[in-house]
Amino acid sequence: AFEGVDIVVHAAALKQVPATEFNPFEAIRTNIIGSQNVIEAALNNNIKKTLLISSDKAVQPINLYGATKLCAERLFVAANVYAGEKRNTKFSVVRYGNVIGSRGSLVEIIKNQKEKGVIDLTDKEMTRFWIPIKKVIEVILNEVLNQMEGGEIFVPKMKSLKVVDVIKHLVPKCRINIIGIRPGEKLHETLITEYEAKRTVDLKNIFAIKPEFDLFKNEWLKNKLSVKGGFIYSSDNSKFILPLKKASELLGDEI
Repeated sequence: AFEGVDIVVHAAALKQVPATEFNPFEAIRTNIIGSQNVIEAALNNNIKKTLLISSDKAVQPINLYGATKLCAERLFVAANVYAGEKRNTKFSVVRYGNVIGSRGSLVEIIKNQKEKGVIDLTDKEMTRFWIPIKKVIEVILNEVLNQMEGGEIFVPKMKSLKVVDVIKHLVPKCRINIIGIRPGEKLHETLITEYEAKRTVDLKNIFAIKPEFDLFKNEWLKNKLSVKGGFIYSSDNSKFILPLKKASELLGDEI
């Protein structure tokens, strides 16, 4: 499948937290071993650029899905070492939050529950990063694939919303039913930790986290503006949360 291909975007994954908790063998086979298979196929076919689609859940993971995506990230960064200097093969990662309207997303759940007039919510304080699928594609095609040199983790700049505000905006007439937080579910998500911030540079529309090890040159990042000390890119950070009245900026009229 990789013969004659220049660029591979590896987006295949089991991504729903409850499903991966219930089917751990399948989660590991798909998200970890499957990622290794992609890397080996890319190396065997001298693919120029191979990009992993990761998740905010890979950051300080508390569930199996997040742990498998963390492993996939580490595999992709390390794959640049396996490529060596003779191959013109580069591996990088792009990490982002919830894609609005993707399969199994909150928006889809709301659509399914809308007719009942009651929407289930785990916790009123829960926050998440949100990004439209159109923006994801633009960032990957126009920014990440053009700039990647191997080993970077790219993070698009995103805003967050309280999940309760997402529901209020999309279905204001529906009643909200609080059901309690689910196993393996976080109250808030983080895209860049305080530890990664030390290696993070600001590229205007996206952030780039440099590799931990000096195994990769990444010369193009050396003169870029680094983020300020103490920076944490988390969904409950007041700098990034949009109020309910501005929810339409992210969500539009999805339903």
